[in-house]
Amino acid sequence: MAKNLVIVESPAKAKTIEKFLGKDFSVKSSIGHIRDMPKKNMGIDIENNFEPTYEVTADKKKVVTELRKAAKAADKIYLATDEDREGEAIAWHLLKALDLPRDTPRIVFHEITKGAITNAIVKPRTVDYQLVDAQQARRIIDRLVGFEISPVLWRKISGARSAGRVQSPVMRLVVEREREISDHTAESTYKIKAELSNNAGKLVEVKLSQDFANKDEALAFSTALLSATLSVSSIEEKPSKRSPKPPFITSTLQQEASQKLGFSVKQTMTLAQNLYREGAITYMRTDSFTLSETAIEAAGKVIEQKFGSEYHTVRRFKTKDAGAQEAHEAIRPTDLSKPEILGLEAQAAKLYALIYKRTLASQMSDARLQKTQIKISISSRPESFIANGEVLIFPGFLSVYDYLSAEDKLLPNLSQGDILNLFSFAAKQSFSRAKPRYTEASLVKKIEEMGIGRPSTFATMVSTVQDRNYVTKETREGIQREYQLIEIKDQQIIQSQPSETTGAEKNKLFPTNVAYLLTDFLVKYFDDIIDYKFTAKLESDFDTIATQNVPWQGVVKNFYEPFHQKIEAAADISREETHGMRELGTDPKSGKPVSVRFGRYGAFAQIGHKDDEEKPVFASLRGSLDIESIVLDEALELFNMPRTVGETDTLGTIKANYGRFGPYLQYGKKYVSLKEDTPEEVTLEKALELIQAKEKFDAERIIKTFDDSEIQVLNGRFGPYIWNGKKKGKGQKNITIKKVFGDKAPADLTLEECKKAVAGKLKPKAKAKPKKKKKVVKK
Repeated sequence: MAKNLVIVESPAKAKTIEKFLGKDFSVKSSIGHIRDMPKKNMGIDIENNFEPTYEVTADKKKVVTELRKAAKAADKIYLATDEDREGEAIAWHLLKALDLPRDTPRIVFHEITKGAITNAIVKPRTVDYQLVDAQQARRIIDRLVGFEISPVLWRKISGARSAGRVQSPVMRLVVEREREISDHTAESTYKIKAELSNNAGKLVEVKLSQDFANKDEALAFSTALLSATLSVSSIEEKPSKRSPKPPFITSTLQQEASQKLGFSVKQTMTLAQNLYREGAITYMRTDSFTLSETAIEAAGKVIEQKFGSEYHTVRRFKTKDAGAQEAHEAIRPTDLSKPEILGLEAQAAKLYALIYKRTLASQMSDARLQKTQIKISISSRPESFIANGEVLIFPGFLSVYDYLSAEDKLLPNLSQGDILNLFSFAAKQSFSRAKPRYTEASLVKKIEEMGIGRPSTFATMVSTVQDRNYVTKETREGIQREYQLIEIKDQQIIQSQPSETTGAEKNKLFPTNVAYLLTDFLVKYFDDIIDYKFTAKLESDFDTIATQNVPWQGVVKNFYEPFHQKIEAAADISREETHGMRELGTDPKSGKPVSVRFGRYGAFAQIGHKDDEEKPVFASLRGSLDIESIVLDEALELFNMPRTVGETDTLGTIKANYGRFGPYLQYGKKYVSLKEDTPEEVTLEKALELIQAKEKFDAERIIKTFDDSEIQVLNGRFGPYIWNGKKKGKGQKNITIKKVFGDKAPADLTLEECKKAVAGKLKPKAKAKPKKKKKVVKK
C-alpha cells in the first residue's frame, strides 16, 4: 500500500493525477458528495441555532468504507477535492466521515498537470472553514425553503412540484419575458433600401437616413425619387479598431458555446468537466478573467512563432465583479502549444478549439479597420441615402477568432459630386419586435448580470426549472404575415402585399401553464423567495461568510424567521384563489361564459359555470396554447371534439378525441392511441389500419378466457400472466405465471388455479438450485 493517499472527487480525475504522482501515492475518489441531510426529515435543529444533521448517503456507504480502509493504511492523507466552495464542503465532509484530524493537508490546483499537482503537494493548506460555512449556509437555507414550501405548493397549486430560492427567480424571469411578449403591440414603419450605380456600372447598397411612419409618406418619397438627381455629398473615412474579449469564464463559455456550437448549457458544462478531468483545460467553474503569468508567456510564444511579434499584445484582464469567488484563473488550455488534442470525441474537440482560440486571441493585437461612410443627397428631398463600408487593414486577433470577411463591406471608388443612378428600390413595411425569448445561454447571462447565481450554479439553475416542468425548451414554427411593399421598376412605382414568416423560434425557453400560477402565487405570498434583489443580496451574504468570517447562523436566522411566518400564514389560502379563472367571452351557441383555468390534470377551457343547472363542459388545452394568451376562438375550437372520423357496418361509429393520456380513437367501448396523427386530421383509412393492428395485438395477447369470470390469461412484455380483470387503481392484480406455476403451460391453467393465484394462496415456486460441481482433488 502506498504511503500517501490523495482523495479527489471524480474517478476520471483520480486516474489522471495518479499518473503524475507515481508509485508512492494512491489516488482514490469520493465520487462527489458523500454526506447529506437525511431524506426522511428536515435534518435541521431550528431551535438549536439551525444545527444540521448529516449522514452518509445510502449510495456512498461502500465508497466511505473503502476510503476509511485506505485512510487507515496510509501514512499521510491529502484532500484534493475541487477548489470551489462545493469542493471545500466535500473536503470537510471527508474529514468528518473518515474521522481525520483538522490539520489534514488540503491541496487545490487550477489545472490537472504534473507541475500544478506536484506544486500543490509541496504547498498544502488546511480546510478553509469560512468557505465551508458559506456553502453550509446555502445548503441549509435551500433545505429549509424546499422542506417547508413544497407541502404548501402541493396543497395549493396543481402541478407545482417545488419552489426554490434560486430556481423560482429563474422561472419568474421566463414568465415575465413571456408576458412582455404577449403585451407587445407591433408598430409598423417603412424602411427604405436601394442599390445605386455609378458610371462604371459598380453597385453600392444604401439605406435611407430615416424611416417613414406610414405608407403615404413612403409613397410620397418614392414618387419624388423618380425625378430626383442623386449625387455624392460627402465621403468620410476614419480608422477604427476592434479589441479581443477576455478569456472565458463559466458564463461566457456557456453563451459562446450555445451561439457558435449550438450546445446546451448542461452539455457545455459536461464536456468542459471532462476536458478538465483529462488535464486539457483549467477549472471550468470560475468568474475570474485572470490568466497566470505562465499562461500569458506561453500564449505570447505561440503567437509570435505563428503570426509574428506585431500580432502579440500582452493583456491582463481584471474581474469586474467585486464578489467574484476565490482566486481562480479564467478557463484556458493547460498547454497552449496544443491547438488540438488527439483522441477527443467530436463535440469535446470543438469546445476545446473554442477555448484555445479565445485564450490565444486575448493576448493578440487589436484588429485595425478603415470605416467609410458615403452620403448621397436627393435633389427633391431633405433626406440622404447612406452607404457604410468597412475594410480590414490589419487582422490582429481576428486571425484566430471571429474572423470577418472584408469583401462584403467594400465600397466602389466614388468622389464627392459623382452622380449615381437608381438601380433598385424597395420601401418595405417592417414591424417592431418584442424582446426576444430567452435561450439557455441568454438566461445565464441575465442571471449573472442580476447576481442571483454563481458559476457553480448556472447550469443547475437553468436545467432545474426544465426538470420541474416549469420551463420548456421548444422550437416553434412561425406564422405567415402580410406586409406592404413599394418598389420602383422601369421608372414605375409598383405596390404589392407579399407575406413572410414571423415569430419562428429555435430552442427558446417558454413557461408552462403551472409556471404562471406558481410565479403569481410566490410573488403574492412569498415575495422574498422570488425577489431578484433579495436573492442577489443573499448571494452577497454567502460571499461575506466566505471572506469576512461572518457567522453563518445569523444569515440563516435573518432569512428563516420572516419566511416561516409566511409559511404559517399560507395555511388560510384557498385553492380557488390560487387557480383563478380567466374569462374569455361568451359561447355563441349556448350563450354561456367561456373561461380557462388550471386544474389537477393541467390547463383546461370551460363552457358554463359550476353553479349552472346543466353541468359545464371541459376541454384540455393542447399544443402551444396557454392560459395567459389563449383567445376565445382558440378555446371554442377545443370543444369541436370528439370528431366523427367515419362509420363501418362492423365497428359502428369511429371517433377521434383528446384524453388525459393523449389523443385517441374510440370504436364502441374500445380505444386506440394516436401516435403520429392528430384527432383533427386522422383519416378513416388510417383509423381502420390502426384498429386492425390493435385487434390483431389483442387477439394474440389473449391466451385463455373463462366463462362467467373476468379473469384472463394473457401474454405480456415479460411473458404470460394472469389478470384479475380489474382496471389500474381499482384493485388490478397481475400474476406472472412462471413465478407461481413454473414451467406449466399457460393454456392448461384452470379457473380454480387462477383464482388461488390471484388470492395469493399459492406460494411462488422456488428456483431449482444449480448442482454444485464436485471438487477434483489433484493428488
